[in-house]
Amino acid sequence: MTAMRFEPSVHDRTGSGGKPAIAPVLMLTIIILAGCATNKTPQFSYDDHVPPLPSPPAAVADPVPEPLHVPPDWTAAKGGNAAENPAQRVANANLAARVEPRREGYYNAIQVYPWSEGALYQVYAMPGQITDIALEPGERLTGTGPIAAGDTARWIIGDTESGSGNARRVHVLVKPTRPDIGTNLVIATDRRRYLLELRADEETWMPAVSWHYPESSATGAQRRAVPAVPTIPAQGARNHRYGLQVQGTSPPWRPVSVFDDGRRVHVVFPPGIAQGEMPPLFVIGPDGAPEIVNSRVHGNVMIVDRLFGVAELRLGSGKRQQVVRIHRLQPAQHAVAPAAAHGNAGSGKDRAHDR
Repeated sequence: MTAMRFEPSVHDRTGSGGKPAIAPVLMLTIIILAGCATNKTPQFSYDDHVPPLPSPPAAVADPVPEPLHVPPDWTAAKGGNAAENPAQRVANANLAARVEPRREGYYNAIQVYPWSEGALYQVYAMPGQITDIALEPGERLTGTGPIAAGDTARWIIGDTESGSGNARRVHVLVKPTRPDIGTNLVIATDRRRYLLELRADEETWMPAVSWHYPESSATGAQRRAVPAVPTIPAQGARNHRYGLQVQGTSPPWRPVSVFDDGRRVHVVFPPGIAQGEMPPLFVIGPDGAPEIVNSRVHGNVMIVDRLFGVAELRLGSGKRQQVVRIHRLQPAQHAVAPAAAHGNAGSGKDRAHDR
């Protein structure tokens, strides 16, 4: 707080005998500063129940983009013509599953294939030219080797991306090093698996290939990443092996329970913590220095992504800083059922096992 400064008038600046009269001003300044030093922010207890926030207005879903082009439907093959021996049956099945480029499937220079699980899509490429195989917007490559080809020595295969957000799109780029060669290509994503047959030719090449996905158009919904909701362990899966130690006066945000599930520590605050401020947590390292660890908040529960021996919840700074220390109990201590909070009025410290 800034002290107020008073400028005395000409008549007040000198006292009897012409000496400056500064005592009244000095006394007033001291009184104001003393009042600032004793003015503390009042504490208040949180309510046991906090009314929920009003529901936000329903978000308007982004319109589903119209497909670039709807090609003719593809009827899935069921093995092709009958054959006497297994080798011929395999050959007939592969032949029946091949989807060739069709005039009705073209949109400018893009061949839009109808998607069908297990179909063998034909892609014609040419040395010196790149063929762009575009996946569905928002689709992601998965696994350690999401793009695999039978002949990687004579085919140059890579991938890139275009767009951003829901419109981000993966493009697999293929180019043969010589004509009259062929191989197969498998692309694994988070939505499906693509089976393609690449054929090199001296004069014929397909600049771009993409797909029309009937199931996506039928649902009319864009796939979006949904944040995972943390799972709070059931009572039987909770390990009550942490105690609390409050330095000074017990703050209203003091945790009511601390437990772990063997991998993460859950710090449960009072239900009314939303009325105040949730303190940050610092894990005390081997050298005694505080360290920030990964944590997230779900309702009134702080979830720490690893176990620890000692940690501190701190709020404020200086002499007014509020600190609650969380420490792991010895096996003999946490073998007993969690006790209710109990204080030590004589020492001024409030100690409690996890409830």
